[in-house]
Amino acid sequence: FRPPSPPPVGHYSDHECSLVAEKLKDDSKFLEAIQTLLTWIERGEVNRRTANNFYSMIQSANSHVRRLVNEKAAHEKEMEEAKEKFKLALSGILVQFEQIVAVYHSASKQKAWDHFTKAQRKNISVWCKQAEEIRNIHNDELMGIRREEEMEMSDEEIEDPSEMKETEESALVAQVEALKEENDSLRWQLDAYRNEVELLRQEQGKASRDEDTTREQQMKLLQQALQGMQKHLLKVQEEYKRREAELEKVKEDKLKIETLLENLKEQESSTSRVCSCSQEKECPAEKTLSNSPVKSEREVLLVGIISTFLHVHPFGASIEYICSYLQRLDSKICTAEVEVLMTRLQNTFRQELSGVGASLEKRWKFCGFDGLKMT
Repeated sequence: FRPPSPPPVGHYSDHECSLVAEKLKDDSKFLEAIQTLLTWIERGEVNRRTANNFYSMIQSANSHVRRLVNEKAAHEKEMEEAKEKFKLALSGILVQFEQIVAVYHSASKQKAWDHFTKAQRKNISVWCKQAEEIRNIHNDELMGIRREEEMEMSDEEIEDPSEMKETEESALVAQVEALKEENDSLRWQLDAYRNEVELLRQEQGKASRDEDTTREQQMKLLQQALQGMQKHLLKVQEEYKRREAELEKVKEDKLKIETLLENLKEQESSTSRVCSCSQEKECPAEKTLSNSPVKSEREVLLVGIISTFLHVHPFGASIEYICSYLQRLDSKICTAEVEVLMTRLQNTFRQELSGVGASLEKRWKFCGFDGLKMT
């Protein structure tokens, strides 16, 4: 019996086109949809009116290439894991064979060999020979696998492992990439609108006078849509530039924090040397430290990091925003601890109210330079 022939492919229509476009995004129905798309293109269904629809379907087919590459990579990973598991199992078998052969060799020594009968000696000799042959076969197989791996390693370029990025920096990079993709998508849609406007302009000269009003309305709608897309594209580009600038600020902020931490460590070491050299003034120094608003080295580090953070936010930041930034450095930091510390340092941090009515918000600002003049 011959297998049943596949159902015939229907003619192109806008409804069928939308169904095929959805199937192209479904892995289980991709083969059926791609066959339909191929048949339509070979039939000559592509024209100026349907070009954009066919381009969208071809774009979906291109997106499936990425999924196929990822699927292939996953299968290759499974194959490598299976090879590694087989190699480990084979190594374990060889270890057991070595132990068995060692037992045979030990039994063949004279102090044990003389106590066996002639038939037992013959069996031990035969078993030892068989075990050695099997062990050699498995050993050759394992060595062959290792030689293949060494040859593959010699052909590949060894790349240095990339450094781990900060959480906030990687998030901004991901947002920048997403904005790039959205920017490209909007450009494609803009080209599609332009092609459709050009098509309507060409068809407008061939249409009758009764359809002029309808065509003009369509032209206006398309022009409005085109203007809206252009405005949206400009907004996306501005957002993309803003994200890049914010990414640069985060990098600079990171460098400033590292420099500040090094300076604080140097100050701490110099302070400890001074305290050790002046033991006679220990009691006044302890009184001064007890009266200081900063109680420990941890609070000194927090003040430095918060000052650097607020310095790059001249319009201030809420306590939740500041704590979310600090918790990326140390998850044990709580909001109450930070707020109490900032409240004690009135010459360094100042709390202000911004907004009106329901949008009223408390923001903290860095006023250390003003506080330095006052003190």
